[in-house]
Amino acid sequence: MVSVIIPTYNRSSFLREAVASVLEQDFFRRPGPGHAFELLVIDDGSSDDSKEVIASFADRVAYHHQPHRGVSAARNLGLKLARGDLIAFLDSDDLWKREKIGTQVSFLQAFPEAKVCYTEEVWVRRDVRLNPGKKHQKYSGWIFDKVLPLCLLSLSSCLFRREIFDAIGAFDETLPVCEDYDLGIRIAQKYPVYLIPAPLIIKRGGHADQLSHCYWAMDRFRVKALEGALGRGLAPWQEKLVKAEIIKKCRVLAQGFAKRGNENEARRYQEMIRKYGPA
Repeated sequence: MVSVIIPTYNRSSFLREAVASVLEQDFFRRPGPGHAFELLVIDDGSSDDSKEVIASFADRVAYHHQPHRGVSAARNLGLKLARGDLIAFLDSDDLWKREKIGTQVSFLQAFPEAKVCYTEEVWVRRDVRLNPGKKHQKYSGWIFDKVLPLCLLSLSSCLFRREIFDAIGAFDETLPVCEDYDLGIRIAQKYPVYLIPAPLIIKRGGHADQLSHCYWAMDRFRVKALEGALGRGLAPWQEKLVKAEIIKKCRVLAQGFAKRGNENEARRYQEMIRKYGPA
């Protein structure tokens, strides 16, 4: 079974299309036990008409409501409820192309040693297609060094074997953003990540409620994730890369806080530079 988890919060205007893109997957529309799936929508305390939107799909969607606790808590509830041995996430403002899941299931069947695969993406901002910059280039295989500068694994593009979460744990609910960045580091530390070089999802951006628009200086949370990685038994070469990335991000943060007149925060990141710099 494939378990699909959609976390949502006050996005009913996007939600209907996201759900439809799951239900219209070619793989799920084929008959037979090998194509079983469940779709879990985890509503993180919405006050809009999200519940009514999901009700229109009748029993094809399982709807669960929780008090507003953040996207990580919503995804984690989905993981607890999911029954599938393959797990997929879809952000409620993203869309899947019809062949997405079928392509990835075929890949994992062909390569049983693979624990996770992801795909290329189509980026759309306010209905205009964008070309991702070079820094967003995706890689395949052992990509630990590639996931440190920025979030490389778009969760909407991934298909996971359930066992990967048993090994590395669920989402960090203390991170209001960059929880996907943190997960990517934990995965890439232990496993190769395989890229399917086809754009099988549509990422829709530019709307005001995107979490990346709600938090200034998101590198604050990436630094927290990187510090967490240092306590998880990294190999010496991995630890060296992580400390170098912490220093790089702390320099930017220290400069940014200094320009904003927040000397206390600027000093805090300067101290971290000294802490993780050469002895």
